Amino acid sequence: MLDLQIKAHDVELTPEVEQLITERAARLETFYDRIHSAKLVVEGYTAHHRKGGPFDVRIDLAVPGTTISVTKQRDDDLRIALRNAFEAAGRQLQDYARKQRPDLVPPVAPPRGRIVRLFTDEGYGVLQAEDGHEVYFHQNSVLAGAWNTLEVGMEVRYAEEPGEKGPQASSVAP
Repeated sequence: MLDLQIKAHDVELTPEVEQLITERAARLETFYDRIHSAKLVVEGYTAHHRKGGPFDVRIDLAVPGTTISVTKQRDDDLRIALRNAFEAAGRQLQDYARKQRPDLVPPVAPPRGRIVRLFTDEGYGVLQAEDGHEVYFHQNSVLAGAWNTLEVGMEVRYAEEPGEKGPQASSVAP
């Protein structure tokens, strides 16, 4: 993490608690490794100085394009408030990381081609792909019962797969 700022208001953080905060903040990078900075604020309430709590914990994480904020994680036990805040931050980072994944590409439109030969009596045809190669198709591969509407020169969408004698279309749609 590039920068971790820890601020405490009306509470004194022990070295053990600061170490816990540092370790938990470092673990956040396992959820998303492009965190620019983190700011953690712990607030205590002086009216409860004998009992120690409640404590509020806020975490702000600067990530590319936005800030992820976890607010008002409150508990009478500081360690529980910290745990809850870091768990909430981890969940938000996981959600953000899923949205940022470059391997989630939009679906590719099926290829298009034109029917170049049609043998209606035999129940098959040939289409020419945009790159010029020819693809065999059978009437059973024509979707929605549209076999009788096909004509030479008609543009179609298709799914190609290898066949016994070359490329064939497993589905054809006008």
